[in-house]
Amino acid sequence: MKLLRYGAKGAEKPGMLDASGQVRDLSAVVPDIAAATLTRAGLAPLRELDPASLPLVDRPGRLAPPWSGMGKFICIGLNYADHAAESGLPVPAEPVIFMKPTSALVGCNDPVVLPQGSVKTDWEVELGVVIGEQARYVSEADAMKHVAGYCVVNDVSEREYQIERGGTWDKGKGCDTFGPVGPWLATADEIADPQALDMWLDVNGKRYQNGSTRTMVFGVAQLVAYVSRFMTLYPGDLISTGTPPGVGMGQKPAPIYLKAGDEMRLGIAGLGEQRQRVHAWDPSLIDG
Repeated sequence: MKLLRYGAKGAEKPGMLDASGQVRDLSAVVPDIAAATLTRAGLAPLRELDPASLPLVDRPGRLAPPWSGMGKFICIGLNYADHAAESGLPVPAEPVIFMKPTSALVGCNDPVVLPQGSVKTDWEVELGVVIGEQARYVSEADAMKHVAGYCVVNDVSEREYQIERGGTWDKGKGCDTFGPVGPWLATADEIADPQALDMWLDVNGKRYQNGSTRTMVFGVAQLVAYVSRFMTLYPGDLISTGTPPGVGMGQKPAPIYLKAGDEMRLGIAGLGEQRQRVHAWDPSLIDG
């Protein structure tokens, strides 16, 4: 299944993408795609549905984050060896974990708003792993049983805040609008091998990232098991698994960073495409 939410902020409705790529309304079946919906028990009745029996949504409009109730937005750094190299950093011996606040979360096509004084805002296409069952000290062999599905994430990052402002990555990762997610959540059965997904990102029509989850240092099962050693994972938690090379910081002969008016397009095979316009600081684009 491909599950999504659509509509204006605060008025989102649950939906399902049918085989022809059309949105079907799930409102009569579930009130929302919530964290509890992503458990095995929550997904079971949805699997029984014939999408053709659901009302067609002719104009879904805004696509919201595909589920509500995300408790943790967990990110993995330097998880592609070639991205670590372009960043001038060694490949980590263990996964690097940092967090985005859930206040950074936005829909896949919502505006990305530069924070005040930003000079080094960057892009990162990433595979998101969505937790469906509580995980605590799980083994790598059992880790995939705890995965509800997958989605596209843009780990937008302000590099000056991240690297030059005291050494805590969260400063540069957690700004408002710096976590576009979606367009949909594909349940785990939709993705035959999460370690064989092509991924890409363009800025203003130019391809900068063109990679694959094949080159991850730590795969999905390793990451779920590893993270569960340090914090309990609950349904609705998201792990963003790192980015391939081609970020703005790594461009030669000089880095390239986002500015107002730029457009990002990015996607992952089987998981859809995002498109964001970059805006100068404007709180109405965040709070409106």
